[in-house]
Amino acid sequence: MKKHFLYSLGLLMSLLTLSSFTDGPDNTNTYINGHEYVDLGLSVKWATCNVGASKPEESGGYYAWGETEEKDDYGWWDTYKWCEGDECSMTKYCIDSYYGKIDNKMVLAPEDDVAHVKWGGTWRMPTKAEMQELLDKCEWQWTNRRGVYGYRVFGPNGNSIFLPAAGFRYCTDLYDTGYNGYYWSSSLYEGYSNGAYYWCFTSDGYEWAYFNNRYLGHSVRPVSK
Repeated sequence: MKKHFLYSLGLLMSLLTLSSFTDGPDNTNTYINGHEYVDLGLSVKWATCNVGASKPEESGGYYAWGETEEKDDYGWWDTYKWCEGDECSMTKYCIDSYYGKIDNKMVLAPEDDVAHVKWGGTWRMPTKAEMQELLDKCEWQWTNRRGVYGYRVFGPNGNSIFLPAAGFRYCTDLYDTGYNGYYWSSSLYEGYSNGAYYWCFTSDGYEWAYFNNRYLGHSVRPVSK
């Protein structure tokens, strides 16, 4: 379901300028296990940077779903860790025998969650429900931060994070950087075990794309309780 944004944070938000955003910090610095987060007034705290980035505007790494290292090729199932070469041979995270070996695992385990593996502590990838909360309860404003396009996302309490339009990796190439953002959740897609939930955004709005093939390289924005 695609949504277009109404920027209705009131006069204060409407008066925010690009320079004030790009030149200064978003919020008071707070950290978990050495990584900065923002309390947006939601059920989880959201990190200020993507995995693999040191600044909010940096793209960071691109990861296949359930993999914890970047690689040169995100081309097809034969490049993916959790299958045996095709879309019907999943070896982990599968609820339908058509797609492979059933284990009924619906959410990434800590050892397969790149946010937890890279950042440690209580950091992890967001679930579908936590991403939906970010979509439903926050105001989204297309802008740029130090020359990088993306969304500034305002929580119910007025705090904000920036999500860069980092694009995605397919085969050996990077697509849509500066235009679209693709962010994995930790949740398997119920309809097809070869897919996982993610969201995609553009300058026109955002949408749940329901699922994408698990072998594609997407961004990851960690969360923590």
